[in-house]
Amino acid sequence: MTFRRAISLACGFAGGSAVLVCAAVAADKRGYFADRRRLRETLAAVHAAQPPAWPTASGWDYNWDKRDPSSPVNGKRKESAGDAGSPDVENSKPKATRHIFLIRHSQYNLKGDGDKERILTPLGREQAEYTGQRLAVLGLKYDVLIHSSMTRATETANIISKHLPGVELMSCDLLREGAPIEPVPPVTHWKPEAVQYHEDGARIEAAFRRYIHRADPKQKEDSYEIIVCHANVIRYFVCRALQFPPEGWLRMGLNNGSITWLTIRPSGRVGLRALGDSGFMPPDKLTRT
Repeated sequence: MTFRRAISLACGFAGGSAVLVCAAVAADKRGYFADRRRLRETLAAVHAAQPPAWPTASGWDYNWDKRDPSSPVNGKRKESAGDAGSPDVENSKPKATRHIFLIRHSQYNLKGDGDKERILTPLGREQAEYTGQRLAVLGLKYDVLIHSSMTRATETANIISKHLPGVELMSCDLLREGAPIEPVPPVTHWKPEAVQYHEDGARIEAAFRRYIHRADPKQKEDSYEIIVCHANVIRYFVCRALQFPPEGWLRMGLNNGSITWLTIRPSGRVGLRALGDSGFMPPDKLTRT
């Protein structure tokens, strides 16, 4: 059997670079390589062909929200390693999971002069009805419905609220649309000035810190919270929560009225259960404006 055939079979069965390296070294001992230069070139080619390693678990910052009571960066100085298991630390640990539903506003009048005139279109109101129905049939006990103070988000939230009687409705200026951070790679059709990133970015980051974090230690049961806001805000939140590079936020697309579902465990682990789900709407009702 030729050396090339042996390597091909080894790759087919094992599929790993370690097999290739071992086979190359064994072949060298048997004289398959005429000189060391050919061996080095083969090993270099094997190494170059491997995909980059995925970040290890140690790269995850469990104290990303600065709410881990056992961390030395929690506002209190630990006296000793044993303090991590002290009653005070145990009592201050979160025990509940937070479920956060990020809803993008429905379709609105793009030709409106200013925020107040950018109201929902008839289709947009219909989309909000579908979203409200979807949230209702999930059968969850929602704790609060928070919305951006912009007109299109406020109208969307009001329509959704009709399907969730008894859920508190709150408005927040921090959740208004904006430019969170300069996207990478850049796009040619949208280029805000640097000052907009500077101002909007600080506000949207403040919104992230206010709403995206693990549960308070006093919270005993899992919570289900709805936030109606905007595509840029939602995409930035997702990147930050998953500890992905936030500059990648513009690579994701979200339909109007779609549902993004984040879970935050007591340990600080974050999961993305749905991103821009709009499968509950008929295909002819889907838009992305």
